[in-house]
Amino acid sequence: MKAKTRKILKGIGFISPWVVGLLVFQLFPICASFYYSFCSYDVLNPPVFVGLDNYVSLAQDELFWHSLKVTVIYAALALPLSLVVSLFIAILLNQKIKARGLFRTIFYIPSLVPMVALGILWGWIFRGDQGILNYLLGLVGIDGPNWLGSTVWATPSIVITGLWGVGATVVIYLAALQTVPAELYEAATIDGANTWQKIIHVTIPSISSVIYFNLMLGVIGCLQVFAVPYVMTGGGPERSTYYYTLYLFDNAFSYLRMGYASAMAMILTVLILILTWLAHKFSHSKVHYTAE
Repeated sequence: MKAKTRKILKGIGFISPWVVGLLVFQLFPICASFYYSFCSYDVLNPPVFVGLDNYVSLAQDELFWHSLKVTVIYAALALPLSLVVSLFIAILLNQKIKARGLFRTIFYIPSLVPMVALGILWGWIFRGDQGILNYLLGLVGIDGPNWLGSTVWATPSIVITGLWGVGATVVIYLAALQTVPAELYEAATIDGANTWQKIIHVTIPSISSVIYFNLMLGVIGCLQVFAVPYVMTGGGPERSTYYYTLYLFDNAFSYLRMGYASAMAMILTVLILILTWLAHKFSHSKVHYTAE
């Protein structure tokens, strides 16, 4: 066997676990879900092809539109807040301060906490009767609301919980901040720019490609939010946190309407593709790449 052929076979052998995982756990489920979206399928019996009936039913399903609406509201709150907070923390941690490595570790560790544990922990914090947050507010004379039992405060509570895990995004921003040339800050200082002006006119344009990258991940993550609201509120109160994925989950595993849930999954996929395409179209001209 020729040396070149052996190298090729070795390469195929090394990547084969990833290829098998991709085919079995990603590509096959996607194709199966696409097919089931055109079927009446309850998991226990063979799927029956029904054409576009699932999609027509979704268009007439008020709960489907409600779950989509509250998901959009959540994303409109969570996405910009998480991007701004994580960038602010990254800029602070990029300064020359004592124990900088320790602070970076402290801010990153919470992102390693499993989502279910995170939901349980913050569910205790936001409890209306014996929650830690309301106890602390009571010490300063503030009567805190029933956070997770209020249709007004339930979604903001979940948004705040999500900020606990921005450590991974902070790390990405920190890596980008290391690439900003020091000469740009020196030139801005000579021109009389203050700290805020440096951030607006130097830092943000220089790392705009990374901001764009985090924006894409954020859009996908917000539309797929599931574990935290499922644990903290279960979709309540009054379905104010009954997000798209919760309704999808209930259709698939509570009502055994797998075909209906597969149609929802396909719609969510198309929605994500459209939103990422729009974000790329409108932000591409404003994104600066170092190679350019």
